[in-house]
Amino acid sequence: MGELRKEDVKQEVFDLYDDYAHNRIERRQFMERLSAYAVGGITLPSLLSFVMPNYQDRIQVPANDPRLKTETIEYDSPKGGGKIKAQLSRPVSSSGKLPGIVVVHENRGLNPHIADVGRRAALAGFISVSPDALSPLGGYPGNDDDGRTMQRERDRDEMLEDFIAAFEYLKNHPGCTGKIGVVGFCFGGWISNMMAVRIPDLGAAVPFYGGQPSADEIPNIQAPLLIHYAGLDERVNAGWPDYKKALEENKKEFTTYIYPDVNHGFHNDTTGRFDADSARLAWERTVAFFKEKLTK
Repeated sequence: MGELRKEDVKQEVFDLYDDYAHNRIERRQFMERLSAYAVGGITLPSLLSFVMPNYQDRIQVPANDPRLKTETIEYDSPKGGGKIKAQLSRPVSSSGKLPGIVVVHENRGLNPHIADVGRRAALAGFISVSPDALSPLGGYPGNDDDGRTMQRERDRDEMLEDFIAAFEYLKNHPGCTGKIGVVGFCFGGWISNMMAVRIPDLGAAVPFYGGQPSADEIPNIQAPLLIHYAGLDERVNAGWPDYKKALEENKKEFTTYIYPDVNHGFHNDTTGRFDADSARLAWERTVAFFKEKLTK
């Protein structure tokens, strides 16, 4: 059998990977359970290769892309982790100030994929900052397994403060107009929702398949929201009806898209959960939303 296709893989494999990626099972359990699906010519190595991230071959915008000025910076997060390192990226063709975007990683630190997304945001015409919430522990360790373990050592509310501090960093950056949005994925989706709760002058928030704020936090939201969910993501989607009700009751501005027949993480083009059509559409909508809300 050649390279696996999505249609060759049972939904249970995606669900199993979701449990593993979100620390609900350990690697040993993941491998044991995954082996049960290595049947009919499908090998365990081919399943692993399909579901696990492939950063080396999937980068869309390299760190040295000549169209961008990309650098590593450090900023202060006094209520969070102290000194936080981040990728800062902006188009070299821009001579004036640009609106800003905070790009928030998943539950494993600033891995190559999210750094790539930060550069994609810059290429779309923004100045982007992509913080690494693992900075207080030495930074993203080079692999997601250790990254997840490290991120569990940090308090998520302190990490929220790190990303709020990133907003303040951009707000005061001489290359930024002061109009700033946030986009985040999974854990970063929750951060995006919570930044909308916590920052009155946030310009826009785009959570991808992120956990929702509590009902009593919704009245604090001032930013317009563009919310992306994966149709097969029962775990995260379970919180959507209550979130929607609270947003409507509080007359908040929001637009939601639920992409049918795709899994949590569908925007991440480095794993088998990636869905090219939905990811492309969601990113186009995200960029258009930021341009509408941050360039007025």
